[in-house]
Order: sequence, then C-alpha cells, then structure tokens
Amino acid sequence: MKKNECYEGEVISLKFPNKGLVHTPESETPVLVKNTLPGQKVRFRLKKARKSNPEGNLLEILEPSPMENATPPCAHFADCGGCAYQTMDYENQKNLKLSQVQTLLKRVYPDFPLDSCLASPREWEYRNKMEFSFGDERKDGPLSLGLHKRGSFYDIVPVPGCQIVEEDFRKILAATLNFFQEKEQQGTPVPFYHKMRHEGVLRHLLIRRGWKTKETLVCLVTTSEQGRPDWLEEYKERLLEIPLEGRYAGILHMINNSLSDTVKSEETTVLYGKDFFTEELLGLTFRISPFSFFQTNSAGAEVLYELAREYVGDIEGKVVFDLYSGTGTIAQVLAPVAKQVVGVEIVEEAVQAARKNAEKNGLSGCRFIAGDVLKVLDELEETPDTIVLDPPREGVHPKALRRILDFQVEKIVYISCKPTSLARDLEAFLEYGYRPVKSQCVDMFPWTRGIETICVLSRKD
Repeated sequence: MKKNECYEGEVISLKFPNKGLVHTPESETPVLVKNTLPGQKVRFRLKKARKSNPEGNLLEILEPSPMENATPPCAHFADCGGCAYQTMDYENQKNLKLSQVQTLLKRVYPDFPLDSCLASPREWEYRNKMEFSFGDERKDGPLSLGLHKRGSFYDIVPVPGCQIVEEDFRKILAATLNFFQEKEQQGTPVPFYHKMRHEGVLRHLLIRRGWKTKETLVCLVTTSEQGRPDWLEEYKERLLEIPLEGRYAGILHMINNSLSDTVKSEETTVLYGKDFFTEELLGLTFRISPFSFFQTNSAGAEVLYELAREYVGDIEGKVVFDLYSGTGTIAQVLAPVAKQVVGVEIVEEAVQAARKNAEKNGLSGCRFIAGDVLKVLDELEETPDTIVLDPPREGVHPKALRRILDFQVEKIVYISCKPTSLARDLEAFLEYGYRPVKSQCVDMFPWTRGIETICVLSRKD
C-alpha cells in the first residue's frame, strides 16, 4: 500500500471513540480510518503507510453498516461534526457504546462488572449547553455561525435545525447570525476571528439553559479589536425581541484575545440581567456561572447522581471527599446524610457558585475548597471515609491519583466521561488492591460518541 493512494475495504471493528479498523485485500494489517462504523464498506486515502497501525482518511461510505437502520432526523447530520450515530436507532447506539467501554475496561480487568447502559430520559433536545463558533463554511466564504464541519478545524456548518438542543437555542442562534449578516449587508461588517491570521472580532456564542427553570444565559465572545463595539446594545435588544419559551437570565459580552480556540473570557460585561443562571436537580437548586462545570444533560444528570448516591451507600456519620466537584452537585446530593462532605475544584468561580448553592439549599455539612486536588489534599486536616471522583476528560493526574489512593479508603466511586481515561486509571487502582465491584454506563450524550461510566472500587476484600 502506498501513501496518498485510494483503497476500499470493510470496517471490522471500532476503537473508542471513532477509529474503525478497515480490512483491505492489499494488506494483512487493518488500516485505521476515523468516523466509520463496524460493517461499513468504505473508500479511503492512505495517510500514513506504516507496517503497523497504518492510517487513512475517509473519502466515501460505499455501503452502510447493518446496524445503520435509521434515517437521520437532522438536516445537518451529513456535514456537522456534532453527532455521529443518527443513522442508527437509539438501542443500537447504546449497545455500540457499551461494547466499546466493555472492551476497554475488560482489557485491563477481564472480570470488570459492566453489562448494561442506562438510557437518557430525553433522547432529543437534551443539551443545556452549546458552544457555537463564528467562521465561514468554506475558505473566504460568507459569515457562518454554527458547529465545526466533520473532520475540519476551520470550516463552520450553520445548524439552525440542530435537534439536540431546545427551540430557544435555535432561535437565539438564528437571530445572532441574522444580526451580523445584516451588518454585512449594511456595509458595516463585523469580521469573524481568523484562527490562522489571528485577526478579526467574532469568536463564539455560548448558550446555557436550565432544563427545569427555563432560564437562559447567552454569552457573545469577541476579541478586543473593536474595543466595546457600539452595536452591542443593538444586539442585546435584538435578542430581547425573540419570543422565547423560557426567559433570559442574562446576556453577556466576553472578550477573549487568546490564540487558542477555546471559549473563555478575559473580561466580561453584563449587557442584561445577571452573569449566572439556575437549575434544579433532585430537589436542590444550583447557581451556574458561564464556565462552571455542570452536566450538559440535566435530565440524565438526575439519573447519574441518583446512581452515585446509591453507589456511595451508607455514609451516615462519615466524611466524604468529592474531588473535582464543579459546582458542588454531587457534594450537595450527599450532604444531607454524611457527617461532612469536602469538595475540591480548581475553577474558582465554580467553587464560589458551589458555596452559594449550599447556602441557598440550607446545607451546612459541606465545605468547598478552590485549588489543585494534589496540593489541597496535602493541606486538609480531615481524613475521608469515602471518596467520589468526577475528573475532567483527561482523568486524574497520576500524582494526584497516587495521593488519593494513599488514603486507603474502603470505597471509591469513580465517574468518568472518557472510558480511555478510566481504563488507564484502573491500572493504578488494581495495583493498590482495589477491585471494581459494581459499574454502569449512563448515556448522557445521545447521538454522539460520548458516554458516562460510573463504578465502585473497593479494597474491603
């Protein structure tokens, strides 16, 4: 096989999250081709001609997989990089995700106890947070606002009919794009930020919404190239004219001059309302700021946190550490029963929100500390009886994990949004004498490749 030549083959298996192994007549070694499904017959161009782990770029799906038994309801599915599994019915999708997680974890521990995946209570319109990007659909094309094109870092696909968000998201998205398109037509264009040239103004549109409260927080992210633009007031008024099903909690303008393509703020101005929104879960109220971690599927979060409460078990009179605690959701779910819950989170604004949430919910048995988990653990006077881990996608830092395991608590509940990170961390747990005794997948991200896994690790035996 030669580099840049085109070949055809069948996808024989799938490595998490989207790497299909393609068998071809020309090679005994399968070729790794992204964005494929087992059973598909595909055409690809060889990108890396290596004897081991050759890689190719997908050009065309010649025949669908037998598991592809559904017609995508979203008009943008063919181009948008947001969803991956809309050609499959929901049951097939759940089974595929479950099998991928099982393969990863059983490779580390053959008897890993995982045999089912809980469904999301809402299959569609479930997301409470979306980050849309400004750009163009093609090089030097007209202004666009939406999600990245599948397989592209630059091209932006407009998604006015996105099916995984509620109608209020779609209305705000459409109104924002229309506003800036009108500016172009009026001869006063506001350029989008070019990631290669590092110039331009418009960067991102962040929308967050409470599932139960129906409060919506809108954040327009720009560079400071135009200072405080005179069109901001006009933009705010345009949004306020939209007949929403819910209501605005706040409309914010954020400035971000960093080179990285991440949604963040160096300076925030409140154009309307307040700089947070509220959500209700399991009878508790949570104040959520723009960048505070909070599960993107509120209905699914209730399922996940009920399961976490069950897995933690009897903690009456015990001290619990909730590490990587975000806005303190899990800590506050456990606080009414435990003697004390200590939450540790590196994002300062999330910790501030967690403290206010606990006060609002009348919970005095939880304490929240801002800082890196590794450093904070060395400063704590309390000794935990149980530990809950809900780390970011990259998992727990190896040094922090060793420090956590040194507590030698009887039980650790680990919530993972990336099974490859859980599989890596599982090796350290096994080394310290822990064994997985109970586990469950929870599908928090229908139609995408994401999956949550929660497990109990015990050293009692």
